[in-house]
Amino acid sequence: MGENSTETWAWAPVILLTTAAIQYTGATIAIGLFSSVAVIAVAWGRGFFGSLMLLAWRRPRISLVTAQGRRDFGHSMFYGVSIVSTNVIFYMAIARIPLGTTVALEFLGPVILATLLGTGWRVRAGIVLAATGVFTISWIGVDTSDPQVMHGLILALLAGLCWAVYMYVGRKIAVSGNGLDSLAIGMFVGSLVWLPVALPHVGPIFTDGRVLGLIMVVSLLSSVTPYAMDAVIMRRISAPTFALLNSLLPATSLLVGLIILRQVPTVGELSGLVFITTAVALVNFQPFGHRKARALAQTANE
Repeated sequence: MGENSTETWAWAPVILLTTAAIQYTGATIAIGLFSSVAVIAVAWGRGFFGSLMLLAWRRPRISLVTAQGRRDFGHSMFYGVSIVSTNVIFYMAIARIPLGTTVALEFLGPVILATLLGTGWRVRAGIVLAATGVFTISWIGVDTSDPQVMHGLILALLAGLCWAVYMYVGRKIAVSGNGLDSLAIGMFVGSLVWLPVALPHVGPIFTDGRVLGLIMVVSLLSSVTPYAMDAVIMRRISAPTFALLNSLLPATSLLVGLIILRQVPTVGELSGLVFITTAVALVNFQPFGHRKARALAQTANE
């Protein structure tokens, strides 16, 4: 057990970064669709077809007869609506501002969550760093006189808040051991919730085979793959360590945007990304002794 855990920990950063690169590659494909399909339709299609793939894979069963079953279904609904909302708002943001900038601002969600759940100088320092990162991106890195850019910044921050809700609810659901099943059900319900908004724009998805195929690819790359890999990693490392590794993702998104989309960051954007990444790492950091004590406590509880 210990040997396998060590081996998995050694590979966890590689798996996470590879998954992030795959996920953000899916986002670049989605951006390419924005010129021919409404953003809301692309985002909805990602959630809807991603949920169908997960449902076909997991085939979850939740009984609505028992009180526990109804409670699990309610949690799954809230879980799915939060992640689909995050994805929809995130896509609306990357349609207006660069991918790397959007992801950096979105990561304020985990910082806020850690702030609400944690105490100490690291949390306070993380707040200062995160606020500095927002300032350098919003007031130095991009042209906020452009209404579209300003809307993109607001949407990115809103996506981060939705993501914080998703992380909080998802962590509680993961304790039950049915994370992927709940995700499959929840994403399907979340897609139904957003359907009235997306419905006037989804026509091209079902009438153009090329668009349908690309959205299926986006669903596989940006929804099914990362969530499945997250589940694999989370079974083998602690939640704080997982959150700490996630601080690598803004840099990954910037690199993908630079290589595929040729989105060269400004000095302000790059500085803001560094500040926010540092904030995410700082508020989720635990000294080795604390991590070891936490792991021993978890083992004793099991």
